[in-house]
Amino acid sequence: MTVQGRDHIRWLRNSAPYINAHRGKTFVLMLGGAAAQHDSFPNIIHDIALLNSLGVRLVIIHGSRQQIEQRLHQAGLSTEFHDGMRITDNAALEHVKDAAGSLRAQIEALLSMGLPNSPMQGSSTRVCSGNFIAAQPIGIVDGADLHHTGRVRRIDTQGINLQLAEGSIVLLSPLGYSPTGEIFNLALEDIAVQCASAIHADKLLLFGAAPGLMNKTGALIRQCTVGEIGSLDIDDAEQAALLQTAKRACLAGVKRCHILSHEDECALLEELFTHDGCGTLVANDNYEQSRQANINDVGGILELIEPLEQQGILLKRSRELLEAEIHRFRVLVRDGRTIAAAALYPFPEHDCAELACVVSHPDYRGGQRGQRLLQELEQDARGQGLKRLFVLTTQTAHWFIEQGFAESSKDELPNQKQSLYNLQRNSKVFFKDI
Repeated sequence: MTVQGRDHIRWLRNSAPYINAHRGKTFVLMLGGAAAQHDSFPNIIHDIALLNSLGVRLVIIHGSRQQIEQRLHQAGLSTEFHDGMRITDNAALEHVKDAAGSLRAQIEALLSMGLPNSPMQGSSTRVCSGNFIAAQPIGIVDGADLHHTGRVRRIDTQGINLQLAEGSIVLLSPLGYSPTGEIFNLALEDIAVQCASAIHADKLLLFGAAPGLMNKTGALIRQCTVGEIGSLDIDDAEQAALLQTAKRACLAGVKRCHILSHEDECALLEELFTHDGCGTLVANDNYEQSRQANINDVGGILELIEPLEQQGILLKRSRELLEAEIHRFRVLVRDGRTIAAAALYPFPEHDCAELACVVSHPDYRGGQRGQRLLQELEQDARGQGLKRLFVLTTQTAHWFIEQGFAESSKDELPNQKQSLYNLQRNSKVFFKDI
């Protein structure tokens, strides 16, 4: 077998946990009109079809702002905007309907492909569009009549869920319909937030031009919580708008939002099926926040670890030692209370790091908080260029095995750690490649 073939097999093996985790979950994808104009758009649609074949329940919401502008320009028409909303009069509405209908047909055609030697070969993807969005007019705002510009009144969650249960991809256009038979031009972002919240989506994926949220130095912001959004300084208007959409969705109950690039044809699969992912993850932290520990967390960490020290599960740490090493810790905080903690001790000369003191409050166990801290510390270790994690444990071996660690010899430990190995405790040693 060729090296390339083996790389494909290894990638598939590494993707298996994510395939299992995503099966049966509901994802909403928001694709603006600019995405449909980019060369990577067919590949994104093919990847969406792949997700469908893997058992992911999918709702696609497409925009058409650029397409509307093109049609209005060709017709010699222009529209005004009020507070960021297009004033859709009777003449403009015809072009809005034409743009939305044309793009919907383009997406349906891409999802219907099945040519031999193509990514869609052998696929049988069913796409369902319909009047799933009830709308109402915005009306007159500050004296400006917005005519056929509307807002979401209600999402037909039952209808959408019936189609998702049948394995169909639900495709929503930026149009809504009223009980009186009127058509309204709706904001793409409003539909995405309202739909994701109404159907209790597990993820909302938002596509823009940039690789994600970029800070002022041009570095990618890999993740943030809702509580951290206020401290971010995003200059780009599109990125700022996507961030606000993600924030609204999180506050409406969506746990995770991902901001990706529609210009990167691999972004969707890379984000969902690799360790590092890509783009920016925005997570809901209404109740729990994960952050770097500081000196004020010492008391809360001591409260967590002292019962386990008494049971011999953890080595005893004095307050003085904990204060000196507090920068090694990451904590989960809920309503001001520290409910979980873990520490990372790098050994860069050995390309590895020790995972230590993984602990959760007894009242909050069973919520995968240990797994969350482990994943975040793994990412920190990879960011430092490290290749492996190791842990010493006496009573929690099975948990670490479930997280991908494998038992090893103490001779594998860094020299400094071997010299400190406690023979009396006889801890088992586990390593994990990251």
